[in-house]
Amino acid sequence: MKLTQPSTVDQSDRQVPYNLRQSGPTPQKMLISTRVRKSAYWHLSVEAGCWRCTVYNRMYHPRGYVKPEDGGAMVEYDALVNHVTMWNVAVERQIRVKGPDALKFTNYVITRDASRIEVMNGKYVILCNSKGGVLNDPILLRVAEDEFWFSLSDSDIMFFLQGVNHDKKFNVTIDEIDAAPVQIQGPKSVDLMADLVGEAVRDIPFYGLMEAKVGGRDCIISQTGFSGEKGYEIYLKNATLYADDMWYAVLDAGKKHNLKVIAPAHHRRIAAGILSWGQDLDSETYPFQCNLGYQVPRKKTDDYIGKDALEAMRAKMEAGEKPYSNQLVGFALGGKPIDEYAPDFWLVSEDGNTPVGYLTSPWYSPELETNIAMGYVPYEKKRYWKQIQISFT
Repeated sequence: MKLTQPSTVDQSDRQVPYNLRQSGPTPQKMLISTRVRKSAYWHLSVEAGCWRCTVYNRMYHPRGYVKPEDGGAMVEYDALVNHVTMWNVAVERQIRVKGPDALKFTNYVITRDASRIEVMNGKYVILCNSKGGVLNDPILLRVAEDEFWFSLSDSDIMFFLQGVNHDKKFNVTIDEIDAAPVQIQGPKSVDLMADLVGEAVRDIPFYGLMEAKVGGRDCIISQTGFSGEKGYEIYLKNATLYADDMWYAVLDAGKKHNLKVIAPAHHRRIAAGILSWGQDLDSETYPFQCNLGYQVPRKKTDDYIGKDALEAMRAKMEAGEKPYSNQLVGFALGGKPIDEYAPDFWLVSEDGNTPVGYLTSPWYSPELETNIAMGYVPYEKKRYWKQIQISFT
């Protein structure tokens, strides 16, 4: 089957419409080399049974532990929703902004008001370019008055931050630090974490932080996650030196809770409406376009990168004008259960032939007993997306 770039999907507001690349199959094996980094936990993931990976933030990212013949991702899903799981997410590089102007600088590069983030708390935030496109959507941790950690999605935001401060206008240092997270996700996660770091962890609010030792090593604990389930992240300091100590401590404490090491649960995060940067949004996607308009506060008086463009876009929307070509919506779709990652962006049509939109993240939902997805449809049809059919062309 010949795959071509559909010209009927309006991407006129994009410079490079790579969302709809139709590139065909990829049977080739991935080259393993030093150009892509192995995290401090990589050998431990291999030991735990990792059989495949992808590349995220120029690091190898485990994306499968249970092989298809043994039940695959649905076995991992069962562990997540019924027990507790550990994910190697060291690919979430930690970029530290530290110094007297840390708050001022951070407030300038994110759309939300950084001054409202108290010490030992975090927030989900976005950073935009001057056009209002989303460059990254990290978890931002404020570990001290003068220190923030950007726990990154899949893009080289450190270089952007260093570029913003090329003239040293802000008195801060910006660098990647040797801190690497794992996620502890699932209904039994709080009991496991209490066994690891004490009962105080039960009192951490959502996006709250605490300092603790796991396996005798210094960590920051946050009540956050990428699953929609109850969960935490353990940010191990000096991870290159102490990865084994922390990892094995979690495995040992997890035995009585039926802990399983799994890959990030793609199907669960889709059901929870959690976006994946580079898949559901990118630097040419605007916050309003992907349901992140709440990240653009009306009351933030301080200037920030992208503010003028975003405020102009909001005014256009409120005037009833079309602000961009496509809008992210949710889908429920029939057909054979989707139990594998989509190799490309699937097309959406109204008549079964002419593509007008595309899916970004499809998977089967056990709860709804149907396939679900996120995807983009024409802005003017966003209220009527249930009428749109799926066409795999």
